[in-house]
Amino acid sequence: MLRVVIPVSAAMLALTGALAAACFVKVYGIAFLGQARTRRAARAREAGVGMVAAQGLLAGLCLLFGVFPTFTVIALAPVTESLVGQAPAAAASQGWMWLTPVSPEVASYSAPLVLVGVALAVAAWALVRWYTRRRRCDLPIPRREPWECGFGTPTARMQYSATAFSMPIREIFRPLFRLHEEQVREMEPALATRPARLRYEVHAEDLAWGWLYQPVVRVVHGAARRVTRIQTGRLRHYLAYSLLTIVLLLWVIT
Repeated sequence: MLRVVIPVSAAMLALTGALAAACFVKVYGIAFLGQARTRRAARAREAGVGMVAAQGLLAGLCLLFGVFPTFTVIALAPVTESLVGQAPAAAASQGWMWLTPVSPEVASYSAPLVLVGVALAVAAWALVRWYTRRRRCDLPIPRREPWECGFGTPTARMQYSATAFSMPIREIFRPLFRLHEEQVREMEPALATRPARLRYEVHAEDLAWGWLYQPVVRVVHGAARRVTRIQTGRLRHYLAYSLLTIVLLLWVIT
């Protein structure tokens, strides 16, 4: 069972990482690439040193915990032992370089060696690119205005949006969601046959929310509404509640 669960879990983690990477690519592309969609975005400037340093500190900690996970596991061992009565001592049984999720006989990996391998691959790619660029003839590249397919000058409304970027992913995972797509056409008040504005709306509804979480939310909200009935706003009722609570506690203690 363990040999079956580990590859499936690894595949799910890889899929989660790929979707997270796509999400951040979408956020970065929509936020920082292309033309500014508003005047406020056009006047955006870099944040202050304190905000940048705070984000850099968090990013550095993520890198540190990912490259040296054994130190993190060892540091959190007292907390785990106090909660469940057992510390994950086997996770760092092979030293600081090797992380052992289950046992040394089953599987273990070295995050520092993975980082070194990635760094060597990037260095090899940069070296090959630098060598090939030196051997090429460095002719000046002519730059011309791009052909606009017969349309006018591109504007911010013509560039990719977040909805368009995520469309392939939505199509792949469509069975897991309930998608509501709607095209809204607003007509001009003076001429009802001429569209003044077109708007495309997409609403994704998570099926797990309706099946798993929504019933619990209904129960909690119903219980909360019933509990609020005791809050009448009258002082004598609150004094009665306090008296009944004291009597109940004295009865339980004695």
